Amino acid sequence: MVQPINIKQLTHEEWLQHRQTGIGGSDAGTILGVNKWKSKTQLFFEKTNPELRQGIDNEYIYWGHVLEDIVAKEFENRTGKRVRRDNRMLRHPEHDFMLANMDRVVVGEKALLECKTTSQYNKDQWEGDDIPAQYLCQVQHYMAVTGYEKAYIAVLCGGNTYIWKEIDRDEELIDIIIEAEKDFWENHVQAGVIPEIDGSDATSAFINHMYQDIDDEEVALSDDADTLLKAIEACKRDIKETKELQSKYENQLKDQLGHNVAGKTSNFLVSWKPQTRRTIDKKALEEKYGKDTLDAFHKETTFRKLAIKEIKEEE
Repeated sequence: MVQPINIKQLTHEEWLQHRQTGIGGSDAGTILGVNKWKSKTQLFFEKTNPELRQGIDNEYIYWGHVLEDIVAKEFENRTGKRVRRDNRMLRHPEHDFMLANMDRVVVGEKALLECKTTSQYNKDQWEGDDIPAQYLCQVQHYMAVTGYEKAYIAVLCGGNTYIWKEIDRDEELIDIIIEAEKDFWENHVQAGVIPEIDGSDATSAFINHMYQDIDDEEVALSDDADTLLKAIEACKRDIKETKELQSKYENQLKDQLGHNVAGKTSNFLVSWKPQTRRTIDKKALEEKYGKDTLDAFHKETTFRKLAIKEIKEEE
């Protein structure tokens, strides 16, 4: 059996180095595609190029660590259970690429406690029996590594709403997690094969971040790039045709509504009501205060724009 690592004796850099040797619970949701904040592409580069993690940790992560003690203490107050820190990094006894670094363990039970903080805007994701899928994957990953029978998860929403829930071990989900993580670790990280780059916002943000430094050169792209470019142009045409078709249907619906503000079918309720939108008249402001005065309030941002132009063959 692989011996656990006492993380209390490690520096933050040493802890990160150990994290590079496997997949942690917070990685599980990314690998299963249910973490909208991070894609498999980003996770691959973080595991193979740890320097890319620099600058990724943010205020949300910082305050999550700071408030962890408060969330754990409130769990004790509300449940009557006792929890303690587990200052170990554990490995799965069979799948040594699976790591577990838990927030707390529950005294007297084969159970763990995961502590979370989130915005008030995410409160609806915790209603009833709901638990965000990425966190469900995280605690099931921990149960897979530890053999624990259950987990508790506690979340502080917006600083003033506290929710805690009990989660039973789900063997079927654990099997899915193990297979997905095994594939990612062996066929991508260890093999050095980048996962297929997807169209998620997380991947877009990471690609833009990774290639923000610019070399002012033109390079020859592969034949694969030509296929991608043709596919992009086809998507643009499809989007244009779809928008035109949508506009056509909307106009036909408006014609049926006529002067009425609402209509109803057996399946839908539709409204067509007047709305007022207030905008700033830039031209009027420039005439009254001058362009130089307004320029002082402009915010300038720099980004890379992808532009595509088809090369026409000369006749």
